[in-house]
Amino acid sequence: MAMHLRPASKKCTVIGGSGFLGRHLVEQLVEKGYSVNVFDICKGFDNNKVQFYLGNLCKKEDLLPALQGVTMVFHCASPAPSSNNRELFYKVNYLGTKTVIEACKEAGVQKLVLTSSASVVFEGTDIKNGTEDLPYAKKPIDYYTETKILQEKEVLKASDPEKNFFTIAIRPHGIFGPRDPQLVPFGSHILLLAGLFSLLHSNGKNLVDFTFVENVVHGHILAAEQLQKDSPLCGKAFHITNDEPIPFWEFLSRILTGLHYDPPKYHIPYWLAYYLALLFSLVLLVLSPLVTIHPTFTPMRVALAGTFHYYSCEQAKRDMGYKPVVRLDEAIARTIKSYSHLQRTT
Repeated sequence: MAMHLRPASKKCTVIGGSGFLGRHLVEQLVEKGYSVNVFDICKGFDNNKVQFYLGNLCKKEDLLPALQGVTMVFHCASPAPSSNNRELFYKVNYLGTKTVIEACKEAGVQKLVLTSSASVVFEGTDIKNGTEDLPYAKKPIDYYTETKILQEKEVLKASDPEKNFFTIAIRPHGIFGPRDPQLVPFGSHILLLAGLFSLLHSNGKNLVDFTFVENVVHGHILAAEQLQKDSPLCGKAFHITNDEPIPFWEFLSRILTGLHYDPPKYHIPYWLAYYLALLFSLVLLVLSPLVTIHPTFTPMRVALAGTFHYYSCEQAKRDMGYKPVVRLDEAIARTIKSYSHLQRTT
């Protein structure tokens, strides 16, 4: 029986493929007929159609075996945004990405698609229909964003079409969907989240982008397939969202009520919530030599909850033909259904 081999152009590696976005990306690539390698620090799932490579992305000798014969690399590895470990963010997001670029060039990889973040231009103040030409944040809202800026700059400046090496940065915002570890972390935290959201309720009108994970995956694959010499994609960043900004508290309320929890009922002014969070952070800083606490109520999260921050996808529509494949109503319904085990039963 004749064997049908996939062309080399259909062989790719997903760095960070065991994570939330990475696993969805791997599954869609496999479905589209790609031969997929996963490189990560641990094996997060089983799939007999995928080749797993475990290692440290800061070590080129660990990376290189996963890149042999590969045409395109998707780099979506990062510590969780909720972490407060500045050294870890710098090591993984910045130094690790420099190593990824070196390894890709050494292995003859042609295309590198980075998962960046729309937060690289966000400083805690309103952004309405923001475009990709907004300047990088001079005062990033957290260590994650600070190092994502450094990371994106490295990847975009590495683009070298004359040497057949093409790079692009995809900037999603507010990724959510089934298996999301951030939106609804654990069942035991649901009540805490519900109470916190009630406390922080702003005027309820600030629009925010929440982007279904399958749309983010779609944007990544479109980018990789169209990234080539003379393409308008080379060395640029592109926003990928659901293109349906929604009031922040409406989105969270729909998730909570879908899980049979009460939506936010009370509110305090945004400015008061922000300064209370700032005061709380200062108190924890003073107490840090004595006790370690990882707060949920932070100035950064208040800013994310109380400001406008939604972004234009016009450049992605024009240059790569992007449009969301799952609309927001369906995305929310599918996400709630996937968390049925967290529904309140009393």
